[in-house]
Amino acid sequence: MLVLTRKLMEKLYIGDDICITVVRLEGGQVRLGIEAPRDVPVVRAELLEERALSAGRVTYRVRSGGAESVQVRSQPVESHEIDSRHLGRSR
Repeated sequence: MLVLTRKLMEKLYIGDDICITVVRLEGGQVRLGIEAPRDVPVVRAELLEERALSAGRVTYRVRSGGAESVQVRSQPVESHEIDSRHLGRSR
């Protein structure tokens, strides 16, 4: 994971087509402006999880060095393969 420090209204680019701008800093929140081609999906992580579950794909969390990322298996799976431990739920 690349970690960058940006100030208000500073930008960063991902490739040639995606620009992210720090639009506002308020309290503990950062507001980002994202410019990307229409064919590039920009989705919040929590919505990505919901989409994957509704499509029958497994979503699980991976923790590494204090950071957490969400990974989605692209192939649909049988319902018996889904384990609530991998969905961030406690038993």
